[in-house]
Amino acid sequence: MKKSTLNFKTSSIFKILLVFSLFFFIPQQSEAQFFKKLAKKAKEKIDREAEKRAEKRVNKKIDKEFDKAEDILDGKKKDKEEGNSNTNEKRENNLESTNSNEAKAKSNKPTVVWSKFDFVPGDTVIFEDGPSADEENGEFPSRWDLYEGSAEIAQVNGENVIMFIDRGGEIVPYLKNSKEDYLPEVFTVEFDVWFEKGRTTANRFFIAFRDKKNQWGKGLGGNFTVYPNGIEFEDTDKRYPGTEKLSWAEEPIGQWRHIAIAYTKGKFKAYMDDTRLINIPHLEGNPWGFTIESQKGNQYLRNFRIAKGGVKYYDRVLSEGKIIVNGIKFDVNKATLKPESMGPINKIYQLMNKNTDLKFSVEGHTDSDGGDETNMVLSKARGKTVMDKLISMGISPNRLKSNGFGESKPLDTNSTPEGKANNRRVEFVKF
Repeated sequence: MKKSTLNFKTSSIFKILLVFSLFFFIPQQSEAQFFKKLAKKAKEKIDREAEKRAEKRVNKKIDKEFDKAEDILDGKKKDKEEGNSNTNEKRENNLESTNSNEAKAKSNKPTVVWSKFDFVPGDTVIFEDGPSADEENGEFPSRWDLYEGSAEIAQVNGENVIMFIDRGGEIVPYLKNSKEDYLPEVFTVEFDVWFEKGRTTANRFFIAFRDKKNQWGKGLGGNFTVYPNGIEFEDTDKRYPGTEKLSWAEEPIGQWRHIAIAYTKGKFKAYMDDTRLINIPHLEGNPWGFTIESQKGNQYLRNFRIAKGGVKYYDRVLSEGKIIVNGIKFDVNKATLKPESMGPINKIYQLMNKNTDLKFSVEGHTDSDGGDETNMVLSKARGKTVMDKLISMGISPNRLKSNGFGESKPLDTNSTPEGKANNRRVEFVKF
């Protein structure tokens, strides 16, 4: 046994010496080039590995601190509830005087006007993924590239989604110009994320405003974090209304959250469902691209869209006589408005309310999916739905009419997801 081990060691040492001896026979110029390339590759790998490990260590540390904080908060909450039970009697005794004071306060309450949802999507879609119904279940999503972990196409309630599996993963849009800054000075991003029922610090998504696979050292640093109950970015965090009693990473029922981001030359806004949660007036740095990270399995992504921003609605009416909106969204093959459609509809309402001479024909348009006749009927129904919504908000019926043109007036190609997204639109044509 000792002899065979000795022979193995001797053989290994001989092979190592042989490899090293070969370097002495390589011409000096070739040797220099070889080591130069080797050093370059080693540096790139070290940089990538250092950043990945540093980020993982930071995330791990954050998770631990979150766990500690949540345990402390839960303990305080319990103590507070016990203490509250001892003071109920005192509160009841003071109820009458409190009510009278509140009545006086109400008479002096100021009238507050606050737009909690002012998101308007960009005009031109530059990247979109549903994912398509043509995507094959179990395969990697064709419009994305993998940076780390794992993700596959799955079907949830009959709809294709991107599913993160095992311990999650990180994906980036698959674009030809992914090494460049592909985000314009004004852009919007929208997507839906699913949080399953439960409470764990891994119950969140990280969004990096750079392509981690192709844009090393470029773009905006830090992470935009989406929790089941709120959003965190840089030094700002905000809870979604009504979730204040839940921990940040607690999802009580399991649900989809719609996330929208608007970037305008350094101004940054972010929304969850129907509420603006983040409003940063001057963001330092320049977003270049996107990386989406899930930290656990059984989390889903769908309806991802990047769009280039545009001109204000009033300026469009003056210059073109119409407003083209592709941010008014409906349920698939239906004329039912989605909640996120209220951003652009609110803007149209404000425009018409301020300019009382404006009259619009609300006109629906579809892409080429489906039959011509079906699309025509659907587009007319969608135009009417938007018109009815504006009337219900207070716009006079004699200032509105509706129509639909199906797929007969495309603005873009129907051969790409982005082209189809640009063709699915509602136009407000002045008359």
